[in-house]
Amino acid sequence: MFEMGDVMASTADRKLLRRWPAALGVLVAVGTLLGISHGGQVASVVAASGFVYLAAAATGRPGAAWPAFGVTFVLVGLGLAPTGFDPVPWICVAAVGLAIFGSVRVGPRPAWSLPLQSVAMLVLGAAALLAVSADHLAGGIIVSVALFAHAAWDAWHHHTGRVVVRSLAEFCGVLDVLVGAGVLVVTLTM
Repeated sequence: MFEMGDVMASTADRKLLRRWPAALGVLVAVGTLLGISHGGQVASVVAASGFVYLAAAATGRPGAAWPAFGVTFVLVGLGLAPTGFDPVPWICVAAVGLAIFGSVRVGPRPAWSLPLQSVAMLVLGAAALLAVSADHLAGGIIVSVALFAHAAWDAWHHHTGRVVVRSLAEFCGVLDVLVGAGVLVVTLTM
């Protein structure tokens, strides 16, 4: 026989399970920030944030953002490892290919999809490339500002339900805010 406490716990469990994207965002943010000494080290996260949206727009499939995140997760991880690999130019080159593919596959309509996501990727890619080559202070500030701006982008897309699935927008918003704040702390205290 069910007790009232069981029903309440079940409801609370369901609410918590619906927040899995935010929990995953926290986990990935913590892993990203471990061991960094300057903001330029995570500039690839800025490029990746634009890439996942562009992938969804280029394919016309909001769910394509998650596999795109998987690809960038591996690239960013390789960049954070002491390998000397810089994923930013590779993400940017792949983004150009995605934009070309998308213009053939889905075209320029609606304007908020591929055209707007291409412009966003261009801005975020340029910011990431600039942050990689900048000094500690400038690179950290560029990364932080770009990630905070992208968090607002995530919130808008989560609210409208456009381009990417809401779970990705929620995950990315949490990730962007936490990594942006962490980079700002590292930048201003080291």
